[in-house]
Amino acid sequence: MSKKKGLSAKEKRTRMMQIFFETKDVFQLKDLEKIAPKEKGVTSMSVKEVLQSLVDDGMADCERVGTSNYYWALPSKALHARKRKLEALESQLSEGSQKHASLQKSTEKKFWPGAVAHTCNPSTLGGRGGRITSSGVQDQPDQHVETLSLLKI
Repeated sequence: MSKKKGLSAKEKRTRMMQIFFETKDVFQLKDLEKIAPKEKGVTSMSVKEVLQSLVDDGMADCERVGTSNYYWALPSKALHARKRKLEALESQLSEGSQKHASLQKSTEKKFWPGAVAHTCNPSTLGGRGGRITSSGVQDQPDQHVETLSLLKI
């Protein structure tokens, strides 16, 4: 008792595109609903949904002429769409690589631990009990910089 498994959405889209590329013709929805089940195994109930997803993604074209909708897809358009997608992905990859390299360089910077230890050592602040505080004095009226002063307690 084997159950027949249906096609995935990706398989249906691929098979519908094959119909367009092999025939290089323009179709109405009712024509595709007849052709797709016979030639490619896509159920007629899902043809409209698959066509709409192809049109939405720019892989197939649809034009209304009078009261009818006509669908078509050309191999050259699909090729150009894939090239544009490839270029966009390559651009993203190069940007990501540059960002990775700059982040790696910034993490590899060497610091002088002696300088940090020296400024944090209270014995170097002018004797016992020396502290660094901010005086809040401004050098110029437009400047908002606090100056440090050494207080001896």
